[in-house]
Parts: sequence; structure tokens; C-alpha cells
Amino acid sequence: MPERAPDPSGPDLAGLGVSPGVGYGPVHVIARAVPEPRRESHHGDAAGETARALGALEAVARELETRGARMAAGHGQAMEVLAAQALMARDPGLADSVGTKIDTGLGAAPAVFEAFAAYRELLAGAGEYVAGRVADLDDVRDRTVARLLGVPMPGIPASDRPFVLVARDLAPSDTALLDPAQVVAFVTEEGGPTSHTAILARAMGVPAVVACPGCTSLPEETWVLVDGASGAVRLDPPSGEVARARAAAAARAGTAGGVAGPGVTKDGHRVPLLANLGAPGDLDEALANGAEGVGLLRTEFLFLHRAAPPPAQEQEAVYRRIFQAFPRGRVIVRVLDSGADKRLGFLPSAGAEPNPALGERGLRMLRRHPALLAQQLGALARAAAGLTTRLQVMAPMVTDAEEARFFARACRDAGVELPGVMIEVPAAALRARDLAGEVEFFSVGTNDLAQYACAADRQVGRLAGFQDAWRPAVLDLVAMAAEAAHEAGKQCGLCGEAAGDPALACVLVGLGVTSLSMSAPSLAPVRAALAQHTLVECRAAAAAARAATSAEDARFGARTELGM
Repeated sequence: MPERAPDPSGPDLAGLGVSPGVGYGPVHVIARAVPEPRRESHHGDAAGETARALGALEAVARELETRGARMAAGHGQAMEVLAAQALMARDPGLADSVGTKIDTGLGAAPAVFEAFAAYRELLAGAGEYVAGRVADLDDVRDRTVARLLGVPMPGIPASDRPFVLVARDLAPSDTALLDPAQVVAFVTEEGGPTSHTAILARAMGVPAVVACPGCTSLPEETWVLVDGASGAVRLDPPSGEVARARAAAAARAGTAGGVAGPGVTKDGHRVPLLANLGAPGDLDEALANGAEGVGLLRTEFLFLHRAAPPPAQEQEAVYRRIFQAFPRGRVIVRVLDSGADKRLGFLPSAGAEPNPALGERGLRMLRRHPALLAQQLGALARAAAGLTTRLQVMAPMVTDAEEARFFARACRDAGVELPGVMIEVPAAALRARDLAGEVEFFSVGTNDLAQYACAADRQVGRLAGFQDAWRPAVLDLVAMAAEAAHEAGKQCGLCGEAAGDPALACVLVGLGVTSLSMSAPSLAPVRAALAQHTLVECRAAAAAARAATSAEDARFGARTELGM
């Protein structure tokens, strides 16, 4: 039977488990060691001081890109995340702010520090969509200031034995280079289940708990047992409890490793298990973990760091390589998702947006640039020509039937036969029957669906409790989309991070979701969970979850039904 996570007011701590597994070791608390620079003036050479500040920002951007490239072969998502951080360092508005402060006499280091503070405040007033990525933004600031002051860079502490890393929040640039043999788990006070750090932890298979109040107050060398599934953090547990937790984790891993082949429930109901890819470098890991295809190919990696869109021929070559890896499977491609936190220099927005999270992004942006959309769709159609791979292409940030109709027409004009839409906007889920008549499939993106349904930015750590796909309201929206697709004879997959939770995966199948897509390391445990439960049991778990009034009760009720 499942256990509820401990009360955080008690001797143990509790947060949100975002990457399954168990880790046990002594605590090492990472502190942001870069000091706030003194507010000193420069010596009259404003141009030279500005060049020094901007040079430090550019050096940090290059370092982040280098780290991302180093990880791309095994974790394409790391490259995407660190590339987004590099864009922060190169933001023209930030550079202008630094230059203005230096022109008033302020030195380079304090000018950078204060520019970041003003930048965060400005973004917070715009809905906190980007400012919510506190770890990302602070990491760029600290690395730049460290260069200017000549002090050591922030980073993971050194240790001669494995340990549990504890931090207020963990920068993606550090997470991407974690050594799982050294860092057996990590716990953060902030962050959410769809933060960059959580996504990378799942991709790397490191147990992780986020949004854990009080964890940074733990004394160094306190021994803790971290359960990345339940979110429990046990302080100084007895040896017997540690042994039982390790044995249970090993049993789960053994069960997962012993189940091969396609995704299927105990009674034979097929549920294709697909992989989320952020770059071609993710392919090998997806194949090694038995992915039956790709449920979400993010194409932004092709468009980052460019003054103009990539040529159609370049796009076609990259797409074809990925399609060829799954000759008997499907590859679902998301067209360029720009806007909000993923701005591209060659796609300027129409103007300043008071709330970028609710602004011109996804299909809304592409409709202003139809030639770019047509070029990408044409490259996809040509890349799939002559192959046996089943190509499906979907649009993000779709709200109504008119938008779905526009995208389907654009796809068919370019030779793409299977257009679909992502269900991320609550209005799309509520009127999914309208959309089902326009496209061939749905793909539910629970990350955005949860943030919009609960009016809680998914990157703001203090709102992490709202960003939980176990919330009954979110499950209701998923069920509405799946039911509408079923009635229309269409497929309704799910590609949000929720798919990688074995218990929640069973619930989603019970709601009517027809395929699940997730990071590669999650495939085996989800495959094993489905193999142990019938479709009837999955439906019972789904009913229990929807009958609850909170995410915690939904999780507990479903796991009780499933015996997990």
C-alpha cells in the first residue's frame, strides 16, 4: 500500500518528487558563493568598462553552450536548456541596461548585478513567465559577476564520497553535469515538477525532490534518505528502513528491466510508449530504452542562435535521420514553438507583452510568419517521403477550431497528411469536440495545461503545488480531450512530464489516453507498471483520482487502487 509523504512540520521533510528512485547519503548544501559586488564606480573609461561587462556576459554564454554541446550526445534536453540560458546572457535589453548603468559611473560588476535585478523585476511585472526561472537567471548573473570579480565560479561541491545535494534551487548548468555516481539524489527548496532542473534530473535518472521547505537548513553531513517518487526526505533513518527502501527500489528496477517489448496492459490493451526528444542526440538513449517512436520532437534546437531560419535542406536532413531510426513506428513533430521564454532573434514579437505566458507564442506566432511554417512543413514532408515511418505533425498553443483548421490546411498544402494539435489551453480541452473534426489526432501537453488551468506559472517555485498533473481539475480536462477524440475515432496521446510517472501513467490510460510519451529513462518503469495492471484497474484508479478533491488525495487514491 502507498504511504503518504511525511508532514513537513515533523522531524522529516516533504516536497514534490520529480524524478523517481531512492538516494541515501550525507547532505552537502550548495551555497551561491558569488558575493554581491560593492557599489563602486569605475575610473572614467565607460566604454572600456562596458566592453568588459559585455565580454563577461558573452563568455558566460559561450561556456553554457559548450556545456550543452558536451551533454548533447546523451541528453539533448541539456543542450536546449543551456542554450536558453545563453540567450539570457545575450539579451539585448540586458546589455542596454548594463551600458546605461555604466554610463552613470557604476563599475562593471555592480552594473551587471543591478541590471539583472531590474530585469527580474520587470519580468515579474510581466507575469513572471521568464523571471520564474530563478535558477536559470541567477546562474547567469552569478557566473558573469564571478568573472568580473575574479572569484571562483559557483558549482557543485567536491566530495570524496557520494552525497545528497541540497540547494535553494539548482542551476540547469550544474544539473546537466551532475555525476550520478557522486550525487545520489538532490533536494531543492524551490523549483517545480516541470522546471528545467526537474526535467534534466528525470532524463539523467537522478532521484530528485523539489519544493521542499526547510531543506537548506539541514546541517552538513546529516544523513538523509530521499524518495524521488513520493517526495519524502527522511532524516537519519534507521539502517533497516534504508535497506527496505533500497530493496524496494531494486525490485522496481528489476521489474522494469524485465519487461520488454511494446507498451501493453496486463490484459492486452496496447499503449504505445514513445520518447520525447529535444535534439538528435537523444536518439540513442530513446532506442536503448525501447521507445516505440517519438511522441514529441521539439524542433527549436534547429532554430536557436541564428540570425535567420535554417535552410530547408538542413532541416530535411536532420528530420530524415530521426525518421529513419523508427521505420516501424511513429514520429510526432511539434512545429517551431517560439515566443514567451523561447524568443528567436529573427522572429520579433509585435511589441512588448504585459504577460508573455499568455501572449503571442506557438501557432499564434507562426500565423504571423506563414512562410516559415510552410518551409518547415515542406521539409518534414520531403524528409518522410519514401520512408515507412508514420509522420504526424502538431501545432502548439491551439485554442479553437478555427486555429486547428488553419493548421490542418497548412499541413495538407505542404504534403503532411496527419496534422494534429496540442491540447494545452483549457479552452481547447473544454471544446475538444470542435477541434476533433478538424485534425487527425490530439497530444495533451500537461505541463502547460496545468499552468493555465491553475493560473500558476510552471516555473515559479513557490507555486509548484499548483503545477501538479494529479490535480483532479487537470485530470478532468485530459479526460474531456480523450473522450472527444475517441468519439471522433481519433487518437489522443499525451506528451507532458506526467506520462513518466508510473502510477499516473496508469491513470492516464484509464482516462482514455491512447499513447504516452516521456523522457527515455522513464520508459521502462512505465512499461512495467502497465504490464502489471489491467485496463479495468487503470479505469478504477482514474475514477478514484477524479473523485478526490486534491492532488495528494488523487495520488493516494489511485495508488491504493493500483496497489503501488
